[in-house]
Amino acid sequence: MHRDRNGVPMKRKKVTAPQAKAFSVHLLTASGSFLAFASLVAASEMQWTAMWWWLGLALFVDGIDGPIARKLEVKEVLPNWSGELLDNIVDYVTYVLIPAFALYQSGFMGEGLSFLSAAIIVVTSAIYYADTGMKTKENFFKGFPVVWNMVVFTLFVIGVGEYTAFAVVLIAAVFTFLPIHFLHPVRVVRLRPLNLAVFFAWCCFGIMALLQGMNADDWVRYGIGATGIYLFCIGGVLQALPQLGRRRS
Repeated sequence: MHRDRNGVPMKRKKVTAPQAKAFSVHLLTASGSFLAFASLVAASEMQWTAMWWWLGLALFVDGIDGPIARKLEVKEVLPNWSGELLDNIVDYVTYVLIPAFALYQSGFMGEGLSFLSAAIIVVTSAIYYADTGMKTKENFFKGFPVVWNMVVFTLFVIGVGEYTAFAVVLIAAVFTFLPIHFLHPVRVVRLRPLNLAVFFAWCCFGIMALLQGMNADDWVRYGIGATGIYLFCIGGVLQALPQLGRRRS
Protein backbone atom coordinates (compact mmCIF):
# COMPACT_ATOMS: atom_id res chain seq x y z
CA MET A 1 0.00 0.00 0.00
CA HIS A 2 1.28 3.47 -0.89
CA ARG A 3 1.93 5.94 1.92
CA ASP A 4 2.10 9.72 1.95
CA ARG A 5 5.03 11.76 3.30
CA ASN A 6 3.86 11.25 6.87
CA GLY A 7 3.67 7.49 6.49
CA VAL A 8 -0.13 7.41 6.41
CA PRO A 9 -1.49 4.67 4.13
CA MET A 10 -3.05 5.97 0.92
CA LYS A 11 -5.67 4.26 -1.14
CA ARG A 12 -4.76 3.86 -4.76
CA LYS A 13 -7.27 5.58 -7.00
CA LYS A 14 -8.74 3.36 -9.67
CA VAL A 15 -8.95 4.61 -13.23
CA THR A 16 -12.52 4.34 -14.44
CA ALA A 17 -13.53 3.32 -17.95
CA PRO A 18 -14.80 6.84 -18.80
CA GLN A 19 -11.48 8.31 -17.63
CA ALA A 20 -9.51 5.85 -19.76
CA LYS A 21 -11.63 6.64 -22.80
CA ALA A 22 -11.31 10.37 -22.17
CA PHE A 23 -7.54 10.17 -21.84
CA SER A 24 -7.33 8.17 -25.08
CA VAL A 25 -8.85 11.20 -26.81
CA HIS A 26 -6.03 13.36 -25.42
CA LEU A 27 -3.57 10.79 -26.77
CA LEU A 28 -5.27 11.04 -30.17
CA THR A 29 -4.89 14.82 -30.11
CA ALA A 30 -1.27 14.52 -28.96
CA SER A 31 -0.51 12.16 -31.87
CA GLY A 32 -0.70 15.28 -34.02
CA SER A 33 2.63 16.31 -32.50
CA PHE A 34 4.26 13.20 -33.99
CA LEU A 35 2.64 13.90 -37.34
CA ALA A 36 4.03 17.43 -37.08
CA PHE A 37 7.51 16.08 -36.35
CA ALA A 38 7.33 13.71 -39.33
CA SER A 39 6.19 16.53 -41.62
CA LEU A 40 8.99 18.78 -40.34
CA VAL A 41 11.57 16.09 -41.14
CA ALA A 42 10.11 15.78 -44.65
CA ALA A 43 10.15 19.56 -45.13
CA SER A 44 13.77 19.82 -44.00
CA GLU A 45 14.61 17.27 -46.72
CA MET A 46 12.40 19.13 -49.23
CA GLN A 47 10.15 16.10 -49.61
CA TRP A 48 7.07 18.25 -50.17
CA THR A 49 4.61 15.54 -51.09
CA ALA A 50 5.49 13.55 -47.98
CA MET A 51 5.31 16.68 -45.85
CA TRP A 52 1.78 17.48 -47.04
CA TRP A 53 0.65 13.88 -46.54
CA TRP A 54 1.73 14.09 -42.89
CA LEU A 55 0.02 17.46 -42.45
CA GLY A 56 -3.08 16.06 -44.12
CA LEU A 57 -3.18 13.28 -41.55
CA ALA A 58 -2.78 15.89 -38.81
CA LEU A 59 -5.73 17.82 -40.27
CA PHE A 60 -7.79 14.63 -40.24
CA VAL A 61 -6.94 13.96 -36.58
CA ASP A 62 -7.81 17.55 -35.71
CA GLY A 63 -11.15 17.12 -37.44
CA ILE A 64 -12.23 14.03 -35.51
CA ASP A 65 -10.82 14.53 -32.02
CA GLY A 66 -13.18 17.40 -31.13
CA PRO A 67 -16.45 15.57 -31.90
CA ILE A 68 -15.17 12.47 -30.08
CA ALA A 69 -14.17 14.57 -27.06
CA ARG A 70 -17.61 16.19 -26.89
CA LYS A 71 -19.36 12.84 -27.23
CA LEU A 72 -17.30 11.32 -24.39
CA GLU A 73 -17.59 14.51 -22.29
CA VAL A 74 -13.82 14.60 -21.86
CA LYS A 75 -13.84 18.05 -20.29
CA GLU A 76 -16.14 16.89 -17.50
CA VAL A 77 -14.50 13.49 -16.97
CA LEU A 78 -10.92 14.86 -16.86
CA PRO A 79 -11.30 18.50 -15.71
CA ASN A 80 -7.60 18.83 -14.83
CA TRP A 81 -6.47 18.09 -18.40
CA SER A 82 -7.04 20.85 -20.94
CA GLY A 83 -7.79 19.35 -24.31
CA GLU A 84 -8.25 22.86 -25.70
CA LEU A 85 -4.72 23.87 -24.68
CA LEU A 86 -3.27 20.65 -26.07
CA ASP A 87 -5.17 21.16 -29.31
CA ASN A 88 -3.91 24.75 -29.65
CA ILE A 89 -0.31 23.66 -29.13
CA VAL A 90 -0.53 21.02 -31.84
CA ASP A 91 -2.54 23.30 -34.15
CA TYR A 92 0.02 26.11 -33.97
CA VAL A 93 2.73 23.73 -35.13
CA THR A 94 0.72 21.99 -37.87
CA TYR A 95 -1.39 24.93 -39.05
CA VAL A 96 1.22 27.66 -38.76
CA LEU A 97 4.84 26.83 -38.00
CA ILE A 98 5.43 24.01 -40.48
CA PRO A 99 3.60 25.67 -43.43
CA ALA A 100 5.63 28.83 -42.74
CA PHE A 101 8.83 26.80 -42.65
CA ALA A 102 7.87 25.06 -45.90
CA LEU A 103 7.24 28.43 -47.52
CA TYR A 104 10.70 29.61 -46.48
CA GLN A 105 12.52 26.34 -47.13
CA SER A 106 11.09 26.02 -50.63
CA GLY A 107 11.97 29.59 -51.62
CA PHE A 108 8.50 29.67 -53.13
CA MET A 109 8.54 33.47 -53.48
CA GLY A 110 12.26 33.95 -53.69
CA GLU A 111 14.49 34.05 -50.64
CA GLY A 112 13.52 37.52 -49.37
CA LEU A 113 9.74 37.39 -49.74
CA SER A 114 9.60 33.78 -48.55
CA PHE A 115 11.41 34.70 -45.33
CA LEU A 116 9.24 37.79 -44.82
CA SER A 117 6.04 35.82 -45.48
CA ALA A 118 7.05 33.14 -42.98
CA ALA A 119 7.78 35.82 -40.37
CA ILE A 120 4.39 37.47 -40.95
CA ILE A 121 2.62 34.13 -40.64
CA VAL A 122 4.18 33.00 -37.36
CA VAL A 123 3.87 36.38 -35.60
CA THR A 124 0.27 37.19 -36.58
CA SER A 125 -0.82 33.64 -35.82
CA ALA A 126 0.75 33.67 -32.35
CA ILE A 127 -1.22 36.82 -31.54
CA TYR A 128 -4.41 35.26 -32.91
CA TYR A 129 -4.07 32.20 -30.67
CA ALA A 130 -3.98 34.49 -27.64
CA ASP A 131 -7.47 35.81 -28.48
CA THR A 132 -9.98 34.15 -26.15
CA GLY A 133 -12.92 35.55 -28.14
CA MET A 134 -12.07 34.13 -31.55
CA LYS A 135 -15.44 32.37 -31.93
CA THR A 136 -18.93 33.83 -32.44
CA LYS A 137 -22.16 32.40 -31.02
CA GLU A 138 -22.72 30.68 -34.37
CA ASN A 139 -19.22 29.15 -34.20
CA PHE A 140 -17.78 31.35 -36.93
CA PHE A 141 -14.20 32.47 -36.43
CA LYS A 142 -13.65 36.19 -35.93
CA GLY A 143 -10.90 37.03 -38.36
CA PHE A 144 -8.90 34.65 -40.54
CA PRO A 145 -8.41 31.53 -38.35
CA VAL A 146 -4.74 31.08 -39.34
CA VAL A 147 -5.34 27.89 -41.35
CA TRP A 148 -2.06 28.48 -43.14
CA ASN A 149 -1.70 24.78 -43.90
CA MET A 150 -4.65 25.07 -46.28
CA VAL A 151 -3.55 28.41 -47.74
CA VAL A 152 0.08 27.45 -48.33
CA PHE A 153 -0.92 24.03 -49.69
CA THR A 154 -3.28 25.70 -52.16
CA LEU A 155 -0.50 28.06 -53.24
CA PHE A 156 1.86 25.11 -53.74
CA VAL A 157 -0.68 23.24 -55.86
CA ILE A 158 -1.80 26.18 -58.01
CA GLY A 159 1.74 27.51 -58.44
CA VAL A 160 0.92 31.23 -58.61
CA GLY A 161 3.60 33.88 -59.11
CA GLU A 162 5.65 35.10 -56.17
CA TYR A 163 3.99 38.52 -55.92
CA THR A 164 0.50 37.04 -56.13
CA ALA A 165 1.41 34.55 -53.41
CA PHE A 166 2.85 37.34 -51.25
CA ALA A 167 -0.34 39.36 -51.73
CA VAL A 168 -2.42 36.37 -50.57
CA VAL A 169 -0.25 36.09 -47.43
CA LEU A 170 -0.62 39.80 -46.69
CA ILE A 171 -4.39 39.78 -47.22
CA ALA A 172 -4.90 36.75 -44.97
CA ALA A 173 -2.60 38.23 -42.30
CA VAL A 174 -4.55 41.51 -42.29
CA PHE A 175 -7.87 39.62 -42.16
CA THR A 176 -6.61 37.90 -39.01
CA PHE A 177 -7.34 41.12 -37.10
CA LEU A 178 -10.51 42.25 -38.87
CA PRO A 179 -14.02 41.51 -37.52
CA ILE A 180 -14.86 39.42 -40.56
CA HIS A 181 -16.37 35.97 -40.05
CA PHE A 182 -14.70 32.85 -41.36
CA LEU A 183 -16.28 29.46 -41.66
CA HIS A 184 -15.89 26.45 -39.40
CA PRO A 185 -17.18 23.88 -41.91
CA VAL A 186 -18.41 21.44 -39.27
CA ARG A 187 -19.75 23.56 -36.41
CA VAL A 188 -21.48 26.38 -38.33
CA VAL A 189 -25.12 25.35 -38.85
CA ARG A 190 -26.07 27.65 -41.72
CA LEU A 191 -25.51 26.02 -45.11
CA ARG A 192 -23.75 23.15 -43.32
CA PRO A 193 -24.48 20.48 -45.98
CA LEU A 194 -23.15 22.73 -48.75
CA ASN A 195 -20.16 23.85 -46.70
CA LEU A 196 -19.24 20.28 -45.79
CA ALA A 197 -19.59 19.23 -49.42
CA VAL A 198 -17.26 22.01 -50.59
CA PHE A 199 -14.76 21.21 -47.84
CA PHE A 200 -14.89 17.53 -48.77
CA ALA A 201 -14.33 18.48 -52.43
CA TRP A 202 -11.32 20.61 -51.43
CA CYS A 203 -9.89 17.60 -49.56
CA CYS A 204 -10.47 15.34 -52.58
CA PHE A 205 -8.72 17.78 -54.91
CA GLY A 206 -5.89 17.96 -52.39
CA ILE A 207 -5.55 14.18 -52.30
CA MET A 208 -5.49 14.11 -56.10
CA ALA A 209 -2.71 16.72 -56.11
CA LEU A 210 -0.68 14.63 -53.67
CA LEU A 211 -1.23 11.47 -55.71
CA GLN A 212 0.08 13.41 -58.70
CA GLY A 213 3.22 14.36 -56.77
CA MET A 214 2.16 18.03 -56.45
CA ASN A 215 2.29 18.35 -60.27
CA ALA A 216 -1.47 18.57 -60.49
CA ASP A 217 -3.55 18.54 -63.66
CA ASP A 218 -5.31 21.78 -64.55
CA TRP A 219 -8.73 20.53 -63.42
CA VAL A 220 -7.29 19.69 -60.01
CA ARG A 221 -5.65 23.11 -59.73
CA TYR A 222 -8.84 24.92 -60.74
CA GLY A 223 -10.89 22.74 -58.41
CA ILE A 224 -8.76 23.35 -55.35
CA GLY A 225 -8.59 27.06 -56.17
CA ALA A 226 -12.37 27.43 -56.57
CA THR A 227 -13.24 25.45 -53.44
CA GLY A 228 -10.53 27.26 -51.49
CA ILE A 229 -11.94 30.66 -52.47
CA TYR A 230 -15.42 29.53 -51.42
CA LEU A 231 -14.21 28.39 -47.99
CA PHE A 232 -12.27 31.63 -47.54
CA CYS A 233 -15.18 33.90 -48.49
CA ILE A 234 -18.40 32.16 -47.41
CA GLY A 235 -18.10 33.25 -43.78
CA GLY A 236 -18.07 36.90 -44.80
CA VAL A 237 -21.00 36.32 -47.15
CA LEU A 238 -23.06 34.75 -44.36
CA GLN A 239 -22.08 37.63 -42.08
CA ALA A 240 -23.27 40.18 -44.64
CA LEU A 241 -26.48 38.18 -45.29
CA PRO A 242 -27.54 37.04 -41.80
CA GLN A 243 -30.77 35.42 -43.04
CA LEU A 244 -29.02 33.29 -45.66
CA GLY A 245 -29.24 29.63 -44.75
CA ARG A 246 -31.45 30.12 -41.70
CA ARG A 247 -34.40 27.80 -41.23
CA ARG A 248 -37.73 29.52 -41.47
CA SER A 249 -40.03 28.78 -38.56
